[in-house]
Amino acid sequence: MRIGELSERTGTSRRLLRYYEEQGLIVADRTPNGYRDYDDRYVDRVVQIRGLLDAGLPTRIIKQILPCLDKPRAIYFPDATPEMLATLEHELDRMTERIRCLSRNRDAVAEYLDAVRAYDPAEAEAAPDPAGATPAPDRATAVADG
Repeated sequence: MRIGELSERTGTSRRLLRYYEEQGLIVADRTPNGYRDYDDRYVDRVVQIRGLLDAGLPTRIIKQILPCLDKPRAIYFPDATPEMLATLEHELDRMTERIRCLSRNRDAVAEYLDAVRAYDPAEAEAAPDPAGATPAPDRATAVADG
């Protein structure tokens, strides 16, 4: 597929796809007329790259872990330095914390949606005020009286 189709299928700009190629994250074959030609597997690869970038991983680390994303998983890291391992451990911890935060936020939004969907305005108007207080006048009434 050409770069425009890959762009459409992944929601990634052509410019960003060319950047991924410059960084060695994806590789395009070239047609006789010089157009980039991408294999279908790059649709998933680009989505994975975007997710890793969104998670905060730098492209140099993404490039090194890309073999882990392919199947079958033949992983060999002759250049895995202690710094790289420490960076990956830090990023893994950061992602885990972000997942926890996202899960809490997802649960809160789901709870809010459930409450909104269950809300019955007629029921709310008929319910007595739990504090026994009379409702405050609205602003228009307060201005007109004052």
